[in-house]
Amino acid sequence: MAGKRDKPKDVVLKLRQVEVLEGQGMGIAEAVRQIGVTQQTYYRHA
Repeated sequence: MAGKRDKPKDVVLKLRQVEVLEGQGMGIAEAVRQIGVTQQTYYRHA
């Protein structure tokens, strides 16, 4: 079963959201969970 593929623009927005949350003192694990992706997906696109 294939997963949902985000557009490049959406990927950039999600990566930026993680950066902002990290800047507020949140860890990566919690930040990626909050935006709705797995750590594996985050590191694949980062």
